[in-house]
Amino acid sequence: MTSVTPTTDRPVTGTLASGHTTKHVTLATIALAMGGFAIGTTEFVTMGLLPEMAHGVGVSIPAAGHVISAYAVGVVVGAPLIAIFGAKLPRRGLLLVLMGTFALGNALSAVAGSYGLLVAARFFAGLPHGAYFGLASLVAASMVDPSRRGRAVSRVMLGLPIANVAGVPVATWMGQHLGWRSAYVAVAVLGAITVALVALFVPHREADRAATGRRELKAFANVQFLLTLLIGAIGFGGMFAMYSYIAPTVTDVTGLSKASIPLFLLSFGLGGTVGTFVAGRMADWSVMRSMVLGSIGMGLSLALFTVTAHQAVLALLTVFLVAVLGSVLVVNLQMRLMHVAGEAQTLGAAMNHASLNLANALGAWLGGLVIAAGWGYTAPSWVGAALSLGGLLVLVLSGALHRKGR
Repeated sequence: MTSVTPTTDRPVTGTLASGHTTKHVTLATIALAMGGFAIGTTEFVTMGLLPEMAHGVGVSIPAAGHVISAYAVGVVVGAPLIAIFGAKLPRRGLLLVLMGTFALGNALSAVAGSYGLLVAARFFAGLPHGAYFGLASLVAASMVDPSRRGRAVSRVMLGLPIANVAGVPVATWMGQHLGWRSAYVAVAVLGAITVALVALFVPHREADRAATGRRELKAFANVQFLLTLLIGAIGFGGMFAMYSYIAPTVTDVTGLSKASIPLFLLSFGLGGTVGTFVAGRMADWSVMRSMVLGSIGMGLSLALFTVTAHQAVLALLTVFLVAVLGSVLVVNLQMRLMHVAGEAQTLGAAMNHASLNLANALGAWLGGLVIAAGWGYTAPSWVGAALSLGGLLVLVLSGALHRKGR
């Protein structure tokens, strides 16, 4: 396994493969990104189908909201456990198992006959989420020259924003017109397609025989690893504080009809796509500097949204900007974790999405508190700006310790 010394913030991943043509790398990347597309679709489509799902299993809409939480808990639980116990397995084989499990979890969601079974199925479907993205990032980075690893990882993660642009709207339409269960059937099919593509195009590698669960767990003794997780959990919570309440903000603050909400969701998805492209090149330039720029930019754009939310065009552009800068932070957090984890590569790569799901819960919770306190729908964006500042402060501490260690 290759590595770099602690004196650089260049990303590090597993062994660099040789003999891969551009065509091989492109096909493998598409296969891996397809999994991200499926995961992004299932993660966000539930939010658009809550009323239908609540009616279908006979519960209130707030109770149905726990279905979203169950998936997030599955991500947080699954990422470290799968990374620790699957560290010795060949990466392609583990990717196939993870995506097969994901497809099964969504199929079970589609046939769940009761609220309890649906919650359990969503938890099960969330288990592979973080580990899949982590392993896919490691595999993509291992197929290219070290100077292009940031771009390779960003292409794999493109599946998420593209899901927001295309997968979620289509799956939501299906759920509304063909029954909510059809959306999860579609996601299960996407998972099965990913299994086939990964089996066909992702190269096989021998397992790392030296990998052990104990070695992976050592990452949690690494201060830089813990600080990077904290940056994600706090700093990226800022984006979720705003985005969780974008629908009522559009109608109550911007003064537009419900029919305008999809436009804002599209703007967010397009911003995430652009940001992910940009983030890959920025990561190859400097991971730490990119994280700083992403944190500062996202905090400022969230603060700006408290003003621009009152004007339709400016609000739309600001949502796009928040998504761009948020994606820069996410991709570079992934690269940073892969670097600071040292030999615990699998755990390091997988924990990014566990951290981001904690950010989701934190941001949505704090945003809800200020709305309940009567401060209005622009208040979550102020909360988001404050969380971005909190993440930036942790990042500054991480950088200071990094320089001291040199």
